[in-house]
Amino acid sequence: MRIAQDTGYEFALLEGVIQVNEDQFERVVAKVSRMDGGSLEGITVAVLGLTFKANTDDLRGSPALEISHRMNTRGALLRGYDPAVHAAVEGVEVFDSAYSAVEGADIAVVLTEWDEFRWLDWDKMAELMKSACVVDARNLLDPALLRRCGFQYEGLVRI
Repeated sequence: MRIAQDTGYEFALLEGVIQVNEDQFERVVAKVSRMDGGSLEGITVAVLGLTFKANTDDLRGSPALEISHRMNTRGALLRGYDPAVHAAVEGVEVFDSAYSAVEGADIAVVLTEWDEFRWLDWDKMAELMKSACVVDARNLLDPALLRRCGFQYEGLVRI
């Protein structure tokens, strides 16, 4: 975008892609907020997945971090787990397991499509959480399974 701007070129396609990404970040944050009654202020959100994508330790440009930052600036307390992240992440208290991250959480949100999140013991997750609520921003989980485990589940629109 910077090169296009510097040369006076209007790069409408790239501008559109950037806007779609922005809208998607806000859509996920809004789903989490609605699940807890409309505000993120003071709620605890367990963030499952922090890396740019599964099977990498790359945090650069991570949509998960952007969404986490947006939730944090709106007052959410973030507890996170990612199989490849063991160091501190700004605004997120990082834990060594998904079970530790969800303990006492109001909502869990899946932000990176790590396969291990599919196979978590969701009955155990429900017991550990303050409220059994999940936003699946990657459409990774089985909605019917989560609902059988007592979860309020919301994914993204599936096409």
